[in-house]
Amino acid sequence: MAVLRCRRDPCGVICLILTYFSVFYADYVVIQYVLIPAYSDSVWCTLHGSVFNLILLLLLACHSKAVFSDPGMVPLPDTAIDFSDLRSQSSRMNERGCEGWTVCSRCETYRPPRAHHCRVCQRCIRRMDHHCPWINNCVGELNQKYFIQFLFYTGMASLYSMVLVVSAWVWRIRNERGGDAEKESEETPSKHLIVAHYIILLVESVLFGVFVMVIFYDQLVSIITDETPIEQMRNRLMIKDRASSSSSSSTPSSQLPHHPSHTRKPKLALLREVFGRGSVFCWLLPLHSSPPSVGGITYSALPDYDV
Repeated sequence: MAVLRCRRDPCGVICLILTYFSVFYADYVVIQYVLIPAYSDSVWCTLHGSVFNLILLLLLACHSKAVFSDPGMVPLPDTAIDFSDLRSQSSRMNERGCEGWTVCSRCETYRPPRAHHCRVCQRCIRRMDHHCPWINNCVGELNQKYFIQFLFYTGMASLYSMVLVVSAWVWRIRNERGGDAEKESEETPSKHLIVAHYIILLVESVLFGVFVMVIFYDQLVSIITDETPIEQMRNRLMIKDRASSSSSSSTPSSQLPHHPSHTRKPKLALLREVFGRGSVFCWLLPLHSSPPSVGGITYSALPDYDV
C-alpha cells in the first residue's frame, strides 16, 4: 500500500508525464526538423539519429529502473511491536551488535543505520538521499545508481540536442545566404514553425541540462564524502549546536561530546558500493549490481530485541 501511495503522488505523476513528453518531443524535433532537413543526403543523418536515439533509449531505461526499483524500503514487522521498554534495553542494543539501529515513530519499526523516513512514501528508506518527484520515488541505497545514470544521460541528450540544433541553424542560414531559399521552402515546413521548435528545444535543453548536471554533481559529492544530504544537514546542525553551547558556557568546544559518524572508506570503494563491483564501463548501463560484501543490504527486519 505504501508503494501505491507513492505512485499516486500528484506531483510525481505530473513530473513523470512531463519527463516522457520532453524526451519524445526532443526526439521528434531532432529527427523531423534538424537531421532530415540538414543531413538528409548524408550518412551523418543516420549516424546522428542512431547515436541520439541510443542516448534516449538508455535515458528511458535508467529512468524506468529508478522509478520501479525498490529504493531500499525497510520491511514492516508482521506483528505490532511494543516499544514501551525500549529505553531500558539501550545497553543490550550495543551488546548484541545492533548499535546504530533506531526506531521510527511513524513506521513503528526498527530501522538500520542511515535509514530515514520519507513522508511521501510513508516508509523508511535505507541510506535515503531524497524523494525525487521526477522519478516519483525515493533515491536510496538500491536505486541511486539508476538515478545517477538517468541524470548523466539526460545531460548528454541535452548537450547533444543543443549542438545539433545550433549546427542545423547555421546550415539553414548559410543556405539562405547561398540562394537556396526557394528549394528549402518547397521541401521543409514553414520557417517560423521550424524556428519555434528550435527555440523551444534549446530552452528545454538548457534548463534540463543545467538542472540535472547540478544534481549529478551533488550526487557524486554525497557518494565520495559518504554523506547523504540528510546527514550533511544533521551534521551542520550538530556543529552549530556545539558552537552555540561552547560560546554560552566556559567549556571549550574541544571538550564537548562528539558523536562520530560512520567509518570513512576509500572513494573508489564508495563508488563501487553504488555502481557495482564490475567493470567501470558497466557503471554506464542500467544493470543490476551485486550488493557490497561489507555492510550489504541483507539484514533482519527485526533485530534480536526482547519486545
